[in-house]
Amino acid sequence: MKISKQLLLCGSLLALVGCAQKPQTAPVTGYNLVTLQPEDRTIYTSYSATIQGRQDIAIYPQVSGYITKLAVTEGQQVKKGQTLFIIDQVPYQAALNTAVANVKAAEASLATAKLTYENKEKLFEKNVISDVDLTTARNSYLTAQAQLAQMQAQEVNARNNLSYTVVTSPSNGVIGVLPYREGALVSASLPQPLTTVSDNSQMYIYFSMTENQLLSLLKEYGSKEAAIKNMPAVELRLSDGSLYDEKGHIEAISGVIDQNTGSVSVKAVFDNKNGLLHSGASGNIIIPETIEQCVVIPQAATFEVQEKIFAYKVTDGIANPVEVTVTKVNGGKDYIVTSGLAFGDTIVAEGAGLLRAGTRVQAEQPTAAPQAAPEAEATATEAE
Repeated sequence: MKISKQLLLCGSLLALVGCAQKPQTAPVTGYNLVTLQPEDRTIYTSYSATIQGRQDIAIYPQVSGYITKLAVTEGQQVKKGQTLFIIDQVPYQAALNTAVANVKAAEASLATAKLTYENKEKLFEKNVISDVDLTTARNSYLTAQAQLAQMQAQEVNARNNLSYTVVTSPSNGVIGVLPYREGALVSASLPQPLTTVSDNSQMYIYFSMTENQLLSLLKEYGSKEAAIKNMPAVELRLSDGSLYDEKGHIEAISGVIDQNTGSVSVKAVFDNKNGLLHSGASGNIIIPETIEQCVVIPQAATFEVQEKIFAYKVTDGIANPVEVTVTKVNGGKDYIVTSGLAFGDTIVAEGAGLLRAGTRVQAEQPTAAPQAAPEAEATATEAE
């Protein structure tokens, strides 16, 4: 009887040891497995930017005088050719009248000199006067012509000075600060302009790209000219976080890389029909890039070890980690894989951080939907 119990105990221990040494072959269920298929994704790159008007034109007077009329207000929208200021016109009108009178006098002198010269020519042909008399008459005629040209030039100058007393806007835009008011004495040597007209019909958005980003762009499109022509429309995020209604386009890429920053300047253009954008403001340019036929995996399918990213690739039901190179997709949920995985590969889509190399996995089984009660049973329950 004692021998039988000892044999039974030894047999149990052997059985337990045998079970412990037997490798686990049952697959671990409950994992979301995904087979990778080609996908198209658009990623968005943001760049800090500054906003400037199409042009900011400083308005200086071209003649001296007192301002007799201020025709605009600060912040007013103006059209090209619209009157902004009027400078005292009285002295310039008088100068023009004098110039006109001088022209008429010169015309009369020229007519007299011409008549004299023509008469001298006839007398010379009849040998009535000498060659010296004829030459003198011809010189007087030429002098009268020169005097008339001089008086005409003075008239043009006087007319221009009179026109300069009406200061007009050189372009459509918005009036800036008005430091000088009616009665102020102004001249072309003013320390600050009469005002500034900012053409805000279109806005220039300036931002910078790194040298590597520029090289990537040139490799994609072949040249700067092709990039400018074929790049997609860009968006502008304003300082309050909202997106500007209009889309813009890249107009210019600088050909010089700043040695201090290692970046290149880029200019985008946006229409400003509603006047929402102002010179000096800031924002962010958003450039979309569509990547076709790429490998996309969930970020939850990866884990990081020593700044390297890994995903679990499943081959013949066994999961093993593979290192992947990725690009983030906007939204923070997916990665675009640039190396390490290929179309047709199966990966563990969730819970990768809990797995170990060599784990045998099986896709989770869909939960069966609860069966509905028989119709008769339901009717009976309602009746109760």
